[in-house]
Amino acid sequence: MKAGTAQKMALNIFSTATMIKVGKVYKNLMVDLVVSNSKLHDRAIRIIEEATGATYEKAAEAFKSSDNEVKTAIVLILTGKTVEEINEKLVKHHGKVRDVLLEFGKGDKQ
Repeated sequence: MKAGTAQKMALNIFSTATMIKVGKVYKNLMVDLVVSNSKLHDRAIRIIEEATGATYEKAAEAFKSSDNEVKTAIVLILTGKTVEEINEKLVKHHGKVRDVLLEFGKGDKQ
């Protein structure tokens, strides 16, 4: 049982590190969410809300403006840049929200 627990912990650490490395995580939140139903739609808005400190209404508005893209909505709220500018930078930085925010001068180096 102990070996199984250790193996599970090691795999969790590896998968978490991988998700961070490929840009699917921002501020300990999974931001690469595909919205396929109303439950996930609500979850996406709550992720945006938590990542930015915005109200639910502002997060929902940004999510709609960003064509239901969580990463774009987060950067939109934090920078005020256009969706086109944000999407261009997300492509440039391989979907890494933190790197896009740093380029716009709004992020931290953690």
